[in-house]
Amino acid sequence: MNNSTEKVSLSVIAKEWLRLGITGFGGPPAHIALLRKLCVEKNKWIESTEFEDAVATTNLMPGPASTQLAIFCAWKLRGVRGALLGGLCFIAPGLVIIIALAALFLAKHPMNWVLGAAGGAGAGVAVVALNAAYQLVPGSWQRFTSTQRARWFVYAILGVLCTNFLPAFVVLVLLACGLFEVMLRASDQRLGLMGPLALGHGAALTGMGAVCWVALKVGALSYGGGFVIIPLMQHDVVSTYHWMTNAQFLNAVALGQITPGPVAQTVAVVGYSARGLTGALLAAFIAFAPSFIFVLIGAPRFEKIRTNKNVASFFAGAGTAVLGAIAGASVPLTRALHHGWQIPLLLLMFVWVFLLRKGVVSGLLICGAVGIALSFLGLSV
Repeated sequence: MNNSTEKVSLSVIAKEWLRLGITGFGGPPAHIALLRKLCVEKNKWIESTEFEDAVATTNLMPGPASTQLAIFCAWKLRGVRGALLGGLCFIAPGLVIIIALAALFLAKHPMNWVLGAAGGAGAGVAVVALNAAYQLVPGSWQRFTSTQRARWFVYAILGVLCTNFLPAFVVLVLLACGLFEVMLRASDQRLGLMGPLALGHGAALTGMGAVCWVALKVGALSYGGGFVIIPLMQHDVVSTYHWMTNAQFLNAVALGQITPGPVAQTVAVVGYSARGLTGALLAAFIAFAPSFIFVLIGAPRFEKIRTNKNVASFFAGAGTAVLGAIAGASVPLTRALHHGWQIPLLLLMFVWVFLLRKGVVSGLLICGAVGIALSFLGLSV
């Protein structure tokens, strides 16, 4: 750490991390770039190699990686107080915006243009899932040697199949793939990795307990980036607890994309649909609390975590299954479209993202604008 970090005040951390939370559109890649520019290039608060190591380590940890990176950078500057303040300032702006939008979109009698915007943006969500999975492929593929890559396909296919045929057990399948890979790579070493395998799928929980369970999966069991929330939450939210329709869940995912800050704050929309503002705040707290705990406990040990072979093996298996689960989620997300005009928008989004190489945020905004226009033309939304 550069000696100049000793002069970084809590007020500076609050100001800069709040700015990151307000301008952080575009998901984890944009957040990492903004943090690198602020902490490494502009102010030289953190050495470049240490920052890159932190990026690698947070990607090995469950939960939203870019949020954990933001917390870690603030921790490097001012310890626990800096971590808590920086993390809250990074999360708060997007959380306030997404809860306000949730209140608008989930109103009992929303205006027609609101339904049009939701239907338009929701039409492109399946492509968002495909794109997220596609971006995970290179890093996941490199974790396997040429003799291990048959397993890569097995884990990915298991993720796809589980999302579509056994969605209630996605968490268990992800954990099983990770632990199986650990056993294969290091059968003679202790497997003191993670105890969450004992967790069930929480179907017996109700009320606020159910909200906490769904949020906990997002915060503590989401391996491979924020987009894994789609397969982790969809079955619980739509089929188990009936808090949302499929169309409303599409809207929630779209809101998480077009608002600044962590994608994982989509969980606040789910909490709002279940128990209003209290549910939204509780879901956000449960989802993000593990990130603070992981960083505050693990930050002094990041180098050991990053170089631990069991951790790397676990995330090789679980991360590949996550990739498959996210890609597989595009199928139920597509089936959830219920208006004929949404199919051309889905195809438009695919062309925009995969052929024209444009951003998902701009694509969703365009789809939402088309939906609004169609609502004014009198189409069913």
